[in-house]
Amino acid sequence: MHEDQNAPATEGATGSSVPPQPAVPLRARLTAFSPGGRAAGILSALVLLAAGGGLVSATALSAQGPGSSRQLEVPLAAVPAGSSVGVCPGPARLLEGTPVGTDPQFSPESATAKSVVNAVVLSSSAGLLPGSRLASLKGGTLVELAKGATAAGSPSPAAATPKPAAGTPVLLAGVVSQKAVDAVSVLSAEALADRQPSAGAVMSYTASDGDLRGAAAAACQQPANDLWLVGANTAVGRSAVLNLSNTSGTAATVSLDFFGAKGPVQAPGGRGLLVAPGSTRSIILAGLAPGQERLSVRIRSAGGPVAAVIQQSVLRGLTPGGVDFIAPGTAPAARQVISAVDIQDPASLTALTARSGFADAGPALQITVPGSADAVVAIKLYGRDGQKALPAGGVVTAKAGSVTEVSLAGVPAGPYTVAASSDVSFAAAARVTRGVKAEDASDLAWSPASARLGSQHVVPVPGTGERFLVFGVPEGRAKISYTPITADGKIRAAAAVDIAGGTTASLKVPADVGGSPLVGYLVSAAGDPAYGAVLLQQDGTQDVSAIAVAPGAAGQEQVPVTLGY
Repeated sequence: MHEDQNAPATEGATGSSVPPQPAVPLRARLTAFSPGGRAAGILSALVLLAAGGGLVSATALSAQGPGSSRQLEVPLAAVPAGSSVGVCPGPARLLEGTPVGTDPQFSPESATAKSVVNAVVLSSSAGLLPGSRLASLKGGTLVELAKGATAAGSPSPAAATPKPAAGTPVLLAGVVSQKAVDAVSVLSAEALADRQPSAGAVMSYTASDGDLRGAAAAACQQPANDLWLVGANTAVGRSAVLNLSNTSGTAATVSLDFFGAKGPVQAPGGRGLLVAPGSTRSIILAGLAPGQERLSVRIRSAGGPVAAVIQQSVLRGLTPGGVDFIAPGTAPAARQVISAVDIQDPASLTALTARSGFADAGPALQITVPGSADAVVAIKLYGRDGQKALPAGGVVTAKAGSVTEVSLAGVPAGPYTVAASSDVSFAAAARVTRGVKAEDASDLAWSPASARLGSQHVVPVPGTGERFLVFGVPEGRAKISYTPITADGKIRAAAAVDIAGGTTASLKVPADVGGSPLVGYLVSAAGDPAYGAVLLQQDGTQDVSAIAVAPGAAGQEQVPVTLGY
């Protein structure tokens, strides 16, 4: 891209003549973020800005007279794909005593508590497995999947290595199956051929005794600088602990914004929270926003990106009411879709939630409106055989700056997809509950709003319990393919399901395929927008968990360069 060297001079703002400017090539490449590449990324960014500044001079002073109609395109800078990093939460733990301030101390888990990680890293189509490992937050290796790009047929831990025929591409997987963990862990995988690797992991917790009896599971998340969590509760008998983890080499300074049932919650102590590199900071939300039956949290980080999860638990007197990991959902938008909303018998739920202290023991949708305008939200509920009407109607006004709850009880039992839309942006999540007897232990799970399914989502699943893939298609029609991945690293034969618009499909996950335990799926969708999640239950208990399908891997991207001051 250059200017005509024979173009006439133009008049500046003062009327003086400005000579033509020489051509300025724009050649800059940004280094993908990683803890070890931050300095290189900053230097590359400075080079890009310097080049952009030169381009501003050339374009601003070029011929723009009456006879000139040339328009210069905004330049694009190639941003290579970076490594994949997934942060898995640590085990659920009890608060110990009454801590000072908001930083808690923890007591050991119950005697039956177990926390395990399942993880999958896909090879390239040529059978190359990226360098990948599951490690502690401090960096110690727990499981090494591959030292580097490993071709099919070469030794690689935890991966199948079939020998391909000449020229035949082979897709294989590096797998972590039922790895016990006792703290935050990190799944990392290096980029291959300017494409971010396809990888995913899930941490699952179960306990059959103690105050944290129940099940909780969360997908291991990519750190970010802006996150939304919906579903916290700091009322009496409820405990909400926010865990912030920083995997980068740069300190993160975190600010928290709170939204409650009556509007924004002022919490000066939620500003300037420092999370050191390679560390996790735990914060008792009741110390910042006490007595909030409905609480949403926006997390913004300056410096290093962070992963965030809320350990939410309920104790009604001496009876455990459930434990869950509240994971981030999609950012506020005019439309939100939530899958894996499993609803119990409506008559039993009505009797239970009418009791004192059990209002949060039934399914509900929570809507958070962060802006200054109220949102009129239309809510639709799609089951196996089509749309079901909510007894209270499907339209609600959600007040600005607050959290509004809408009961989802009153429809036939079964799995549902919730679609909500408005002309005002909002964040949303749905509460799923199990147990209809007040005297028995129960459980809860929060299913966050998720993004539309695309191609090649790695969907790890917990290794035990009754597991279901739940897919919803609000309108039109979609075809979803799901390919099993087993503990021996093999990619098994794909299956597909055709889903009509306005319905939800629930597919039971088998314990094994071909004699090897199933650890995950490769999911792709085509057609109209489709959404998905994993629903986890336990035989003979009221345990329940819901895990939204994470976005797929991204390849090399081009970003526009903004020119100006």
